[in-house]
Amino acid sequence: MADTAEPLPVSTEPQARHVVYCGVCTLPPEYCEFGGTVKKCEEWLEKHHPDMHERFYSQDAIAASLSTLSVDAQKRAAKDAAKKAAKATAAEERAAEKKAASKILIKRVERNKRKYVTAVSGLEAFGLDLKKVSKDFGKKFATGSSVTKVAGGTGEEIVVQGDLSDEIWEMLVEGEGYGVPEDNVDCVEDKKKKSAG
Repeated sequence: MADTAEPLPVSTEPQARHVVYCGVCTLPPEYCEFGGTVKKCEEWLEKHHPDMHERFYSQDAIAASLSTLSVDAQKRAAKDAAKKAAKATAAEERAAEKKAASKILIKRVERNKRKYVTAVSGLEAFGLDLKKVSKDFGKKFATGSSVTKVAGGTGEEIVVQGDLSDEIWEMLVEGEGYGVPEDNVDCVEDKKKKSAG
């Protein structure tokens, strides 16, 4: 059989494209300017995709996009950009204030005569994933740990079997990866109310 080089047939089907999405606002980088986190998006893009950052945020790219606008439109664009930046910084300040004002409560709750559980609530304000933290508590203290809904319907808390309030306090304040300020963690003892009867 003779080897003949036949050209491969050209596919008429559309080919898949690889689209990069922003790690901050989850939009494609071309549309990050329409989200509320332009500065963070720009920093993320510069760190993870420097070639795309150069294409969208270099001085030449900005000048080229502004040159097509009229003078009034350029003024409006600058005003809108300043307004969005001010809004983003105000949102960051509010989030920081909320984080500084929020408290993590560690409650020791009596179940039976000498049996206790430790309930930890308020971790969401510090950006901690409750399921992950619950799993870490279970591994570290070799005990049962679960995420449960609070009775008042105001959120979720982690319930750890045993009286581990001091150990949990140390892990949250001094532990690896949590870094919660000491002033924002309170330990409370909660006795179970005896039923009348």
